[in-house]
This record gives sequence, C-alpha cells and structure tokens, in this order.
Amino acid sequence: MTSQHNKTSVAAISIFASGGMAAAKFVVGIAIGSLALISEALHSSIDLIATIITWAVVRVSDKPADDEHHYGHGKLESVSALGVTALLYVLAGGILVEAYSRLREGTPPPTISAVPFVVLVIDIAVNLWRARALHRAARETRSQALAADALHFASDVMGSCAVIVGLILAALGFWWGDAAAAAAVAVMIAALGLRMAGSTVQTLVDRAPEGALEKATAAIRGVPGVIDVERLRVRMVGATTFIDSIAKVPRTYPIDRVEDIKRNAQAAVTKAFGDADLTFTAVPVARNNETVRDRIMVIARNTGLAIHHVTVHDLGAKLIVGIDLEVDGGMQLEAAHDIANTLERNIQEEFGEDVEVDVHIEPLEPELPFGVDAPPERVQVIAAALTEYAAGGEIHDIHNVRVRNTDAGEIVNFHCRAAPSMSVIKVHERVDAIERALRRAFPSVKRVISHAEPPRA
Repeated sequence: MTSQHNKTSVAAISIFASGGMAAAKFVVGIAIGSLALISEALHSSIDLIATIITWAVVRVSDKPADDEHHYGHGKLESVSALGVTALLYVLAGGILVEAYSRLREGTPPPTISAVPFVVLVIDIAVNLWRARALHRAARETRSQALAADALHFASDVMGSCAVIVGLILAALGFWWGDAAAAAAVAVMIAALGLRMAGSTVQTLVDRAPEGALEKATAAIRGVPGVIDVERLRVRMVGATTFIDSIAKVPRTYPIDRVEDIKRNAQAAVTKAFGDADLTFTAVPVARNNETVRDRIMVIARNTGLAIHHVTVHDLGAKLIVGIDLEVDGGMQLEAAHDIANTLERNIQEEFGEDVEVDVHIEPLEPELPFGVDAPPERVQVIAAALTEYAAGGEIHDIHNVRVRNTDAGEIVNFHCRAAPSMSVIKVHERVDAIERALRRAFPSVKRVISHAEPPRA
C-alpha cells in the first residue's frame, strides 16, 4: 500500500510540474520565434501526456490478479511506456522536418532576451528534481512506467541545455543556431525513444531480466531437499518476478516434506528478488544412495499399501525380500492374495525376475476403540507386574504406566529405561519379553505399548 501511494503521489506532482513548464516554454518560444524552445515545449507536452498516462496506469498496475488477469495488471505499465515511445517518435519527426525547412529557407533568428534563459534554467532545475524523485520511486517500486518518466525528464535537461546553446549561437549572429538546436532536441528525443522501446519490448515479449535465471536457480538449489533444478523460466510482470520451476526431489520424501520444500523455495526467491511469485513443480527422482528397503517402501507407497518389517537378504546371486503386508481384516483371502501378488510383481519389475519375495499377510491394525482410564488400583497392579517382569534384567525403572479400558480389552502404556549403549534390537527383544509376560498373566490386556529411553543425565 505504501509503494502504491508513493508511486501515485510522485506521478501526480509530476503532472503539475510538466504542465507549468511546458506552458511557460511554449509561450516564450512563440513570443521570441524560437523553434528550439517551441520544440522543447512540445517535448515537455509529450512528457505531460506521458505523466498523466503514468499516473493513471500506476493506479491500476498494482491491483492483484483476478479471474481475467491471472498475472496481475503490471504489463499495463509496459504498454503505456510503448505508447509514449510512439508519441516521442512522432514529435521527433515533426521537429526535424520543421528544422530542415528553416535551415533551407534561412529563417531569421529569434529575438534574444533574458526571459527564455530564465525559463530554461528554472526548467532544468525542476526537471533534475523530478528525474531524481521519479528514479528513486521507480527503483523502490520496480515500476517501468516511472522509470520511463524519469528518463524523460533527464533527457529534458539535455534538451534545455541544447536550446540554451542554440539561443547563444543566435545571439552571436549565427542565424542557424536555433534551428540546429531544434534538430539536436529531435535527435535526443529519438534516442530516448529507442532506448525506451528496447527495454519495453523486451518486457512485453517476456525476456528474462539479466542474471535472473542464474539468481533464481541458485536460490532454489540452495533449499535443503532440492537435488537439482531441471527447468526454470523467469518473466517480469510489472514489479513482480514470476518464476516457473521444475525441481528434482527425493522420491522417498513424504508429501508433507515436499510441501515444506516448496514453502522454503518460495521464501528463498522472495529473499533474492523481493516481490516474487514462484510456481514450484516437484519431480520425484531416485537417489544413488537409496537402499533396497527404501525402494520397496516407495513401491508400496505408490500403490497405497501398508507394509512393515521389511527384511532383505543379499545372497550375491539373488535378493530375498520378506514383507509384512497389512490389509483389511474383513477382506477375503483371495482378494488379499491378489494384492500380495501385485506387490511381488512390482518388486520384481524393480529388481529383476530373479528376486525372491515372500509376503506375509496380516490384518490391518484397527483404530483403537473409545476407552476410559482404569481405576488407580488396577494401574498399580499392572505397574507392579511390569516391574516384577523387568527385575534383574537390563530394562529397569518402569514408570508412567497407564491403563485404559476399551471394548476390545485393556490397553497398557508404559515407559522404561535401558543402558544407552544397548542396541535398538536388544532393547526391543527385552521389552518384547516383558510385554509377552504381561499378556500371558493378564488375558484381558489387548495391547501393550512401551517407550524405552536412556537413563536421566
């Protein structure tokens, strides 16, 4: 909102300055008969038209995207700049024709006085102030329309200097000085138009800004999780940099992690470009360091299957894979077997026909039914039993015991401690033995969930 107000305020102030100086130069130019001063006045009039267009355009260009303008309205600034360029060329052509006519016919020089010099000096001071203010606003808001306007007023300074030189030549007796100065103004206007046209057309044809491709690629490649950038396109629409990217990410990453990568990539390009809009397409690819287990998990996830306890044995000549496949407990065996066969074929397609796959089918663990906390005395009984089964072993300090009664049976949760040097396999074996002992002693226990942790520091 602040940048929009800044742009419109600077453009509005420019309108009044342009109108006043154009009128003053035109009146004085007619009074003394100076083609150079009249040409500069007409140039300022074109600047006035350009400033009015700029003032109107910047009020629209910052509007957000809508149903008809998916990339916003920023291109209106480029279109307005192109229209002003056309007006400049028309003006330059007219001035050159009139200057040639006066040089050919030997038109008398203008009447020289101090008035045109005073007007021109004031005009130079005003244009320098406007050019600086517009250039600063254009740089802050990345507005092409304001940048074009700033360039106009900077060129006006050169044009006014050329008129002063022409008037001085005329005062010294060189009758052709004024017409030559007018021709010089026309050439400056044409050069300005050429420079503006080049920049504007490049924006309209979506030419990527200098160095933007490398800058955006480096920003996205620097995001953790991005393996490489496969393709990237950059274009400017007004002050916004639109970036379309296709990036490679590990295929083993879950969807939520890929979404994190997208958000981090947007933050990276915003930091690099300021106002940036990123379209990020993630392409999952296999990395060289993927294990056999990783590849099998990808196959299962892509087919929507729940698997666990994946074991892989490499016998040199062949791979032997064991998998626990979870399916709906109410599913008929024939349907479950078809699913297992499909999984086996997919694995063989990935690793070769000679891979040996054994799939153990088991019922998918249902969501635990609604339950209530067991009475404190029941929790104490279960906790005492757990402590007894752990006594003398490597698992100790049974704590945080919770018991819940459900329609399916009792659910027991507990925490315990083990030596930090123990391997996960050993901890699992010891804890599993305690869980089995508890279920044997208490048939009402449906499930036991343990959490092992190292001793307190």
